[in-house]
Amino acid sequence: MKLLTEVNIVKSPVSISLKDKVMVLGSCFADEIGARLLASGFDVCANPFGTLYNPASIAAAVSRLESGAPFASEDCVKMGAGAGLICSFHHHTSFARANAGDFLANANARLAEACDFWRACNKLIVTLGTAFVWRHQPEDAIVANCLKRPGNEFTHNMLSVEETRLQLDRVLACGKEVIFTVSPIRHLGDGAHANTLSKATLQLALASLSDRPRTAYFPAYEILNDELRDYRFHAEDLVHPSPAAVSYIWEKFVEATVPKNEHESLIANEKASRRLLHRNLH
Repeated sequence: MKLLTEVNIVKSPVSISLKDKVMVLGSCFADEIGARLLASGFDVCANPFGTLYNPASIAAAVSRLESGAPFASEDCVKMGAGAGLICSFHHHTSFARANAGDFLANANARLAEACDFWRACNKLIVTLGTAFVWRHQPEDAIVANCLKRPGNEFTHNMLSVEETRLQLDRVLACGKEVIFTVSPIRHLGDGAHANTLSKATLQLALASLSDRPRTAYFPAYEILNDELRDYRFHAEDLVHPSPAAVSYIWEKFVEATVPKNEHESLIANEKASRRLLHRNLH
């Protein structure tokens, strides 16, 4: 009996070796993959600006890594909803601090480390979450995070396929080998149909890049939504993948991208990483 539709995994034209330095940017699924890479012994830097969801913010992050321009006082934004914290529209709220000085010190220290890594790294993994963007009207700029500011400060719209492709072109301009994925996590804030349109926009834009050299696509979205088409492979929120699903997708990712002669080393490194996390009862 065949009880699922298996996604055909082909060998990726962009491979990742333990000898590589790998930057990971994108949605919270990128955080999951980055953690797996780290535990498996890869030299990796994951989301140095925090979680990023849309193509424009990811492209802006790549531009910042290329330029190394430090964040300044004009980038500091007071968060809303009574948070009383300072962050920036370029960062996830995990970077928020009690005052501007602390925020800038932390953000620029992390940026400096990430820029050093970026200059040396040769592989980039990008996970796209959504084609929807929030634009801050006073600056007429797309933001990575709304920082709980009042909704009337922003406009909300979905990038077109062409606009998405142009943002991805900005990413590819870095000259590194890139593996793109579309996050299997659904963004249901605008409804299920809007999520379908958003994911389709990302897929169409990526398909237009399929003939680019040094570029690959890994079907994480398809594996969860076609091969693992069952809510038992989701977390309690019914949106994020369960730990079992992440492990399954990770195994498929390794199969597609990592040379076979390194698979045993990855397994050994993961076991060693788990031992380090183990705490003795006595």
